[in-house]
Amino acid sequence: MAEKMITTDAGSFDWAEIVAELNRYLRLRATPVGMKMFETREEMEAVPRIRRPSHVHTTDQIVGQACRNGWTVGITMDDLVGAQCGTVIGLHPRSDEWLNGSRMKGVWYETEEDAAAHQVAMDVLEFGRFQAMAVSPLASGRLDPPDICLIYATPAQMILLINGLQYSGYQKLSWGCVGESSCADSWGRALKTGEPSLSIPCFAERRYGGVQDDELLMAMPPAFLPKVIAGLATLSNNGLRYPIAPYGVNNDVREGMGVSYAR
Repeated sequence: MAEKMITTDAGSFDWAEIVAELNRYLRLRATPVGMKMFETREEMEAVPRIRRPSHVHTTDQIVGQACRNGWTVGITMDDLVGAQCGTVIGLHPRSDEWLNGSRMKGVWYETEEDAAAHQVAMDVLEFGRFQAMAVSPLASGRLDPPDICLIYATPAQMILLINGLQYSGYQKLSWGCVGESSCADSWGRALKTGEPSLSIPCFAERRYGGVQDDELLMAMPPAFLPKVIAGLATLSNNGLRYPIAPYGVNNDVREGMGVSYAR
Protein backbone atom coordinates (compact mmCIF):
# COMPACT_ATOMS: atom_id res chain seq x y z
CA MET A 1 0.00 0.00 0.00
CA ALA A 2 2.63 2.54 1.06
CA GLU A 3 4.83 1.90 -1.98
CA LYS A 4 1.91 2.55 -4.36
CA MET A 5 1.11 5.81 -2.57
CA ILE A 6 4.56 7.28 -3.06
CA THR A 7 5.25 6.32 -6.66
CA THR A 8 3.67 7.52 -9.88
CA ASP A 9 2.44 5.33 -12.70
CA ALA A 10 5.76 5.90 -14.46
CA GLY A 11 7.63 4.46 -11.50
CA SER A 12 9.17 7.75 -10.34
CA PHE A 13 8.70 9.03 -6.81
CA ASP A 14 6.14 11.40 -5.38
CA TRP A 15 8.71 13.28 -3.31
CA ALA A 16 6.23 15.34 -1.31
CA GLU A 17 4.37 12.18 -0.32
CA ILE A 18 7.61 10.42 0.64
CA VAL A 19 8.53 13.27 2.98
CA ALA A 20 4.99 13.40 4.37
CA GLU A 21 5.14 9.69 5.18
CA LEU A 22 8.57 9.96 6.80
CA ASN A 23 7.29 12.81 8.95
CA ARG A 24 4.10 10.90 9.72
CA TYR A 25 5.99 7.97 11.21
CA LEU A 26 9.16 9.65 12.52
CA ARG A 27 8.20 13.30 13.16
CA LEU A 28 11.53 14.50 11.81
CA ARG A 29 12.76 17.94 12.85
CA ALA A 30 15.23 18.39 10.01
CA THR A 31 14.25 18.60 6.34
CA PRO A 32 15.10 15.42 4.37
CA VAL A 33 17.29 16.39 1.42
CA GLY A 34 18.61 14.88 -1.77
CA MET A 35 22.15 15.04 -3.17
CA LYS A 36 22.97 14.65 -6.85
CA MET A 37 26.26 14.60 -8.73
CA PHE A 38 26.59 16.20 -12.18
CA GLU A 39 29.08 15.55 -14.94
CA THR A 40 29.15 19.23 -15.90
CA ARG A 41 28.67 22.54 -14.16
CA GLU A 42 26.08 23.50 -16.77
CA GLU A 43 23.88 20.51 -15.89
CA MET A 44 23.96 21.51 -12.23
CA GLU A 45 23.17 25.13 -12.99
CA ALA A 46 20.14 24.05 -15.04
CA VAL A 47 18.39 22.75 -11.88
CA PRO A 48 15.31 24.91 -11.21
CA ARG A 49 15.85 27.71 -8.66
CA ILE A 50 19.43 26.64 -7.99
CA ARG A 51 21.50 28.90 -5.76
CA ARG A 52 25.24 29.34 -6.21
CA PRO A 53 27.46 30.23 -3.23
CA SER A 54 28.89 33.72 -2.91
CA HIS A 55 31.37 32.57 -0.23
CA VAL A 56 33.75 29.65 0.32
CA HIS A 57 32.12 26.80 2.24
CA THR A 58 32.52 23.27 3.49
CA THR A 59 30.29 20.59 2.00
CA ASP A 60 28.73 20.35 5.47
CA GLN A 61 27.55 23.95 5.12
CA ILE A 62 26.11 23.31 1.66
CA VAL A 63 24.12 20.32 2.96
CA GLY A 64 23.08 22.43 5.94
CA GLN A 65 21.77 25.17 3.66
CA ALA A 66 19.43 22.63 2.06
CA CYS A 67 18.48 20.89 5.30
CA ARG A 68 18.20 23.88 7.64
CA ASN A 69 17.29 26.71 5.23
CA GLY A 70 15.31 24.76 2.63
CA TRP A 71 17.54 25.96 -0.23
CA THR A 72 18.52 24.24 -3.46
CA VAL A 73 22.28 24.81 -3.75
CA GLY A 74 24.86 23.76 -6.32
CA ILE A 75 28.65 23.74 -6.07
CA THR A 76 31.84 22.96 -7.92
CA MET A 77 35.26 22.38 -6.38
CA ASP A 78 35.94 26.13 -6.62
CA ASP A 79 33.24 26.76 -3.99
CA LEU A 80 34.76 24.44 -1.39
CA VAL A 81 37.35 25.31 1.25
CA GLY A 82 39.73 22.50 0.40
CA ALA A 83 40.51 19.04 -0.82
CA GLN A 84 39.04 17.22 2.19
CA CYS A 85 35.51 18.25 1.25
CA GLY A 86 35.93 17.85 -2.49
CA THR A 87 37.55 14.42 -2.38
CA VAL A 88 34.64 12.82 -0.50
CA ILE A 89 32.24 13.66 -3.34
CA GLY A 90 34.69 12.99 -6.16
CA LEU A 91 35.46 16.60 -7.09
CA HIS A 92 39.13 16.37 -6.08
CA PRO A 93 41.61 13.51 -6.58
CA ARG A 94 43.06 11.36 -3.80
CA SER A 95 46.45 12.95 -4.36
CA ASP A 96 49.59 12.06 -2.43
CA GLU A 97 49.24 15.29 -0.49
CA TRP A 98 45.65 14.41 0.42
CA LEU A 99 46.50 10.83 1.33
CA ASN A 100 49.32 11.73 3.72
CA GLY A 101 46.93 13.76 5.87
CA SER A 102 49.79 15.93 7.10
CA ARG A 103 47.54 18.90 7.93
CA MET A 104 45.69 16.73 10.48
CA LYS A 105 48.86 15.75 12.34
CA GLY A 106 48.79 17.20 15.83
CA VAL A 107 45.20 18.41 15.31
CA TRP A 108 43.10 15.27 14.99
CA TYR A 109 45.82 12.60 15.05
CA GLU A 110 49.06 12.21 16.95
CA THR A 111 51.32 11.21 14.07
CA GLU A 112 51.40 11.61 10.31
CA GLU A 113 51.02 7.83 10.09
CA ASP A 114 47.77 8.04 12.06
CA ALA A 115 46.53 10.84 9.83
CA ALA A 116 47.40 8.94 6.67
CA ALA A 117 45.64 5.81 7.95
CA HIS A 118 42.52 7.92 8.50
CA GLN A 119 42.60 9.28 4.95
CA VAL A 120 42.94 5.80 3.46
CA ALA A 121 40.02 4.57 5.59
CA MET A 122 37.59 7.15 4.19
CA ASP A 123 34.93 6.09 1.68
CA VAL A 124 35.05 8.59 -1.20
CA LEU A 125 33.59 8.85 -4.68
CA GLU A 126 36.00 8.19 -7.53
CA PHE A 127 37.48 11.33 -9.06
CA GLY A 128 37.13 12.21 -12.73
CA ARG A 129 33.49 11.65 -13.59
CA PHE A 130 31.79 14.62 -11.93
CA GLN A 131 32.36 18.36 -11.91
CA ALA A 132 29.47 19.55 -9.74
CA MET A 133 27.04 18.62 -6.98
CA ALA A 134 23.66 19.92 -5.84
CA VAL A 135 21.52 19.45 -2.74
CA SER A 136 17.85 20.24 -2.34
CA PRO A 137 14.90 19.44 -0.05
CA LEU A 138 13.44 16.13 -1.21
CA ALA A 139 9.89 17.47 -1.23
CA SER A 140 10.80 20.08 -3.87
CA GLY A 141 11.41 17.38 -6.48
CA ARG A 142 14.08 19.51 -8.14
CA LEU A 143 16.66 16.70 -8.18
CA ASP A 144 14.53 14.04 -9.80
CA PRO A 145 15.87 11.67 -8.78
CA PRO A 146 18.72 12.49 -6.42
CA ASP A 147 21.58 10.03 -6.21
CA ILE A 148 21.13 9.73 -2.46
CA CYS A 149 18.78 11.00 0.23
CA LEU A 150 20.00 12.42 3.55
CA ILE A 151 17.86 12.00 6.67
CA TYR A 152 18.88 13.54 9.99
CA ALA A 153 17.21 11.95 13.01
CA THR A 154 17.57 11.37 16.73
CA PRO A 155 18.75 7.92 17.84
CA ALA A 156 15.17 6.87 18.68
CA GLN A 157 13.90 7.98 15.27
CA MET A 158 16.88 6.40 13.54
CA ILE A 159 16.49 2.95 15.05
CA LEU A 160 12.86 2.88 13.92
CA LEU A 161 13.92 3.98 10.43
CA ILE A 162 16.41 1.08 10.43
CA ASN A 163 13.73 -1.28 11.77
CA GLY A 164 11.52 -0.22 8.85
CA LEU A 165 14.33 -0.91 6.41
CA GLN A 166 14.87 -4.36 7.90
CA TYR A 167 11.21 -5.39 8.25
CA SER A 168 11.10 -7.15 4.88
CA GLY A 169 14.10 -8.97 3.44
CA TYR A 170 16.09 -8.70 6.65
CA GLN A 171 19.82 -8.06 6.50
CA LYS A 172 22.21 -7.19 9.30
CA LEU A 173 23.51 -3.68 8.66
CA SER A 174 27.13 -2.84 9.46
CA TRP A 175 28.85 0.54 9.34
CA GLY A 176 32.14 2.04 10.39
CA CYS A 177 33.28 5.32 11.85
CA VAL A 178 36.34 7.17 10.55
CA GLY A 179 35.94 9.85 13.22
CA GLU A 180 36.64 13.33 11.85
CA SER A 181 35.38 13.74 8.25
CA SER A 182 32.59 11.29 9.01
CA CYS A 183 30.68 12.62 5.99
CA ALA A 184 32.71 9.86 4.33
CA ASP A 185 30.67 7.41 6.41
CA SER A 186 27.36 8.87 5.22
CA TRP A 187 27.21 10.54 1.81
CA GLY A 188 30.68 9.36 0.78
CA ARG A 189 29.87 5.69 1.43
CA ALA A 190 26.33 5.88 0.04
CA LEU A 191 27.51 7.52 -3.20
CA LYS A 192 30.33 4.98 -3.53
CA THR A 193 28.45 1.77 -2.65
CA GLY A 194 24.79 2.52 -3.31
CA GLU A 195 23.97 1.17 0.17
CA PRO A 196 22.25 2.75 3.18
CA SER A 197 25.00 4.38 5.24
CA LEU A 198 24.69 5.61 8.81
CA SER A 199 27.08 8.06 10.46
CA ILE A 200 27.68 9.94 13.68
CA PRO A 201 28.17 13.45 12.26
CA CYS A 202 31.58 14.83 13.17
CA PHE A 203 32.76 18.08 14.77
CA ALA A 204 32.86 19.92 11.44
CA GLU A 205 29.34 18.83 10.47
CA ARG A 206 28.03 20.15 13.78
CA ARG A 207 30.13 23.33 13.92
CA TYR A 208 29.72 24.33 10.27
CA GLY A 209 26.75 22.31 9.00
CA GLY A 210 24.25 23.01 11.77
CA VAL A 211 23.87 19.37 12.80
CA GLN A 212 22.35 19.18 16.29
CA ASP A 213 23.85 17.42 19.32
CA ASP A 214 21.36 14.55 19.21
CA GLU A 215 21.26 13.94 15.45
CA LEU A 216 22.56 10.99 13.45
CA LEU A 217 22.62 10.91 9.64
CA MET A 218 21.39 8.21 7.29
CA ALA A 219 22.31 8.47 3.60
CA MET A 220 20.68 6.09 1.13
CA PRO A 221 19.68 5.87 -2.53
CA PRO A 222 15.99 6.79 -3.02
CA ALA A 223 15.05 3.25 -4.09
CA PHE A 224 15.21 2.20 -0.41
CA LEU A 225 12.63 4.74 0.78
CA PRO A 226 9.44 2.89 -0.26
CA LYS A 227 10.73 -0.15 1.65
CA VAL A 228 11.48 1.98 4.71
CA ILE A 229 8.04 3.58 4.68
CA ALA A 230 6.21 0.28 4.14
CA GLY A 231 8.13 -1.19 7.07
CA LEU A 232 7.40 1.81 9.28
CA ALA A 233 3.68 1.55 8.46
CA THR A 234 3.56 -2.09 9.54
CA LEU A 235 5.58 -1.43 12.68
CA SER A 236 3.20 1.39 13.57
CA ASN A 237 0.22 -0.94 13.16
CA ASN A 238 2.00 -3.32 15.56
CA GLY A 239 2.23 -0.57 18.18
CA LEU A 240 5.91 0.09 17.50
CA ARG A 241 5.93 3.78 16.73
CA TYR A 242 7.56 7.13 17.43
CA PRO A 243 7.63 8.78 19.90
CA ILE A 244 8.49 5.76 22.01
CA ALA A 245 6.54 6.21 25.23
CA PRO A 246 8.55 5.26 28.35
CA TYR A 247 6.91 2.29 30.05
CA GLY A 248 8.68 2.55 33.40
CA VAL A 249 11.57 0.57 34.82
CA ASN A 250 9.56 -0.87 37.74
CA ASN A 251 6.33 -1.96 36.03
CA ASP A 252 5.31 -5.49 35.09
CA VAL A 253 6.52 -5.69 31.50
CA ARG A 254 3.95 -8.23 30.33
CA GLU A 255 1.15 -5.71 29.88
CA GLY A 256 3.33 -3.44 27.77
CA MET A 257 4.72 -6.21 25.59
CA GLY A 258 1.26 -7.67 25.13
CA VAL A 259 0.32 -4.69 22.95
CA SER A 260 2.72 -5.85 20.21
CA TYR A 261 3.16 -9.60 20.80
CA ALA A 262 0.48 -12.26 20.64
CA ARG A 263 1.82 -14.02 23.72
